[in-house]
Order: sequence, then C-alpha cells, then structure tokens
Amino acid sequence: MPFECYNERTARLAWGDGTPVRSAASIAAVAGLMRGGVPHFFMAARGGGQDKIEVMSILIVNAGSSSVKFSLFEFDARVESASGSIDWTDPSRRPRLVVRAGENVVTSVDCDASNHRAGVVAALRSLADVDHVLGGESARIEAVGHRVVHGGEVFHASVLIDERVRAAIARLAELAPLHNLAALEAIDAARESLPAAKHVAAFDTAYYSNLPETSKTYPLPLSWRDDWGIRRYGFHGLSHDYSNGRAAELLHNRDGLRVVSCHLGNGCSATAARGGVAIDTTMGYTPLEGLMMGTRAGSVDAGILIETMRTRGLTADDLDRILNRESGLLGVSGVASDVRAVEAAAIAGNARARLALDLFAWRLRSAIGALAVTLGGVDALVFTGGIGEHAASLRAQACAGLECLGIKLDARKNQDAVGARDCDVADDDSKARVLVVAAREDLVIAREARLILDANHANL
Repeated sequence: MPFECYNERTARLAWGDGTPVRSAASIAAVAGLMRGGVPHFFMAARGGGQDKIEVMSILIVNAGSSSVKFSLFEFDARVESASGSIDWTDPSRRPRLVVRAGENVVTSVDCDASNHRAGVVAALRSLADVDHVLGGESARIEAVGHRVVHGGEVFHASVLIDERVRAAIARLAELAPLHNLAALEAIDAARESLPAAKHVAAFDTAYYSNLPETSKTYPLPLSWRDDWGIRRYGFHGLSHDYSNGRAAELLHNRDGLRVVSCHLGNGCSATAARGGVAIDTTMGYTPLEGLMMGTRAGSVDAGILIETMRTRGLTADDLDRILNRESGLLGVSGVASDVRAVEAAAIAGNARARLALDLFAWRLRSAIGALAVTLGGVDALVFTGGIGEHAASLRAQACAGLECLGIKLDARKNQDAVGARDCDVADDDSKARVLVVAAREDLVIAREARLILDANHANL
C-alpha cells in the first residue's frame, strides 16, 4: 500500500487505505530509510482538495554525553544538505569539528569547543562558513530538532520548546545528569543563535511510553512508582526506533518482526521490540542501569552501594560521580572510556584492558539472551552506535554462544562490515539475521520536528 502522512489536528499517520500506522518501524519500513538519505514520506497539508507540500529546512542537534552531532535537511528535495560532529571523548586531544556536504568533507579542524553550548555555536558558525557549499541553507533554518534523553512522566511525545518545556527538562536533569544538562546547553545556544526558528524536543524515553507494566515496574514498594514516578523509562529510544525501522526495511518485514537492537557507544543499551513496539529494554529509571558502558557501571548490586556508604564513607555525590564517570570501560581498564584505546592496550598485553573488553561482551551477550527470550525468539539482532558499527571484535565476542538462539555470525562478513553501509553479517545458515546499522537518530528527530510543526500550523 502507498504510504502517506497527512496533517489533521492530531498529525495522524496512516497507510494509503486509511489504516493507522501504529509503529515507527512500520513508518520506516515503507518510508525507505536509506543511509545518507532521509525518510521518503511526505509532510502534506490538506486544504481545498489539493495537497500542498511546504519547503522546510530543519537543523538537527544531537547533544550526546561527550559530543555534539548535527545535520541539516532540506525537505522539498528530501536530502541531507550537511552533517557534522564535534567530539571530546578523548580528553588528551582537542575536540575536532568535522562538517560534510554529502560524502565530501568540507571542514575538518581542531576547535576549542569544550562543552555543548560552545559546540552548537561552533557548528552553526561552520555551517555559515560553508554556506556556498550548502547553497544558502544555513541562513534559512526554519526549525531545530533537539534530542533530549529524559522526558520522565511529563513528556510522552515530541513538543515545541518554550520556557515551560525548558524548565521541565531542567527539572528532569537529575535523572540523566550526563545528558539533559547537555541538551539544555545545546537548546539554549541554538535558541539564542536562531531566535526566529521553531525548536522541537524529541525524547528518547518517548519510544518506551507504552512498555508493559511488568517491564516498567521495579520490585519496590508500588507507592514509589505511583507517588514518586520511580519506574523504568528506557533510553536511546530514537536510535532503537530507527534501528527497528531499518531492520524491517532490510528484511522486507514490517509485521511482528522480533528485533533485539543494541545501541553501543559511550552509552549502551539493548531493546527488545516486536513489530517496532518496545517490549523491554536494559536501561531503566536513569541511563545508568543495564549494560556496561564507557564510563558508567551499568547494573550493579545495590547492596554494594549501601555498604560503601556505611563503611567507606562515600557520599551520594561520590557514588554519582563514580558510577556515572569513573566506572565502565574506564574504571575496569584504567586506560580510557574509548573502546579503541582499550582494544589497543589489550593487544599490547594489558590484562586490565582485556578484562574490560571481556566483561563488556559478557554482559552484552547476557542481555541479548534475556531480551530474545522475552520476545519468544529473535528474527534480527541489530548492532548500532559507534561501538556497534565499528568494533567487529566485540560484535564477534557478543555473538559467541548465541547459536542456541539461532544467531550465527559470519566471521568474514563481520570483519568486512567495519565502516561499511548497513548490512547483514549473519552466516547464510543463521536462522536470525545479524545487522550492522548506522545510527541515524537525526532522521527520527527530523520526522518528529516536521510532524509537530505541521500539527502546530494546522491548529493556527
């Protein structure tokens, strides 16, 4: 059936026969999400019997825990005009700003952007500097879509940012200290630099708004959930949303596809979804739960924390710092949070570095198995994010022993997939497919921004 997106007061999405599209995976499957492109669905405003497609340039800002990524889209041509990033994961090196127009690198320089506010300013300045390459796009940005990690119980969908929304995001920062504050810095910088543009917040937690009660509830006094909002929210939802849609497209299957998606970067999470709808995930109340990460511990015995406070004199602030910034790959290896540096140290014979990598893969493999059982089996295992896309050896370690679930990796395909386009690295005999998919949260944010703005226009 042909896909259409049309504007009513609810910005409803539907198939050509009027049947509602109920999942992002279904949207992606028919939208033709191709790496380096944008969703091939139209944002049409119905009026006077004619479909009117408005031209709109949208800047996407993704403030991660240690980076700022940005993309500029021109929706009438449905192409990405430019993209770029600033990354300061390695404190021993100056942040590097890279800007691309299509496949061409037009800027690659060291910069002094040591925080997210400065990163957004540098990004906007770089777009202005290459304005001749972009055909004037940077001067005509009409909307800015922002990734915000934690929406709590307040935000279950994307929203236009005003002072009330900004204040709510700030209040939620204590639940995601590495991320919501970064998003606020980016939002403030973008709003100051582009005051005429509409700014939209897209929340990672929104993808998990309809988790089953058993998935989102902790085995704590139920009043904690009902009175204090302490429940499992889930994170990296924008990435898992895209991964599910891309898997559905690659496998030509949008109905009931059972996917375990693994977003592996400085932050790591895995999600089980059926037909694009999240069923369970590894992150919980905060982005600290679940898998071992770059500097975050992931799930640990809560008794350890109580013990260290009682007998070692650690405070809540100490534990916050240690669990969020001094654990994970960095804490175990003693080398770095960057998996490339840890791998290099392990190859050189560093036993702590080897333990860190083995522990990372062990905990990831355990999570994949648990999520697959939750789904009653798995049709596709997806690796995405910086580590998921580029660390072939860790993919191999994580998949070792998963043959009991029908997951069998092809060693040659897996090794060749490093830096390649989205691909299937499973053995031909594997019952489940193993996909390496480039993380494209920007495409999901762009979709959300356009739908929100269209709905806003329809209500004027």
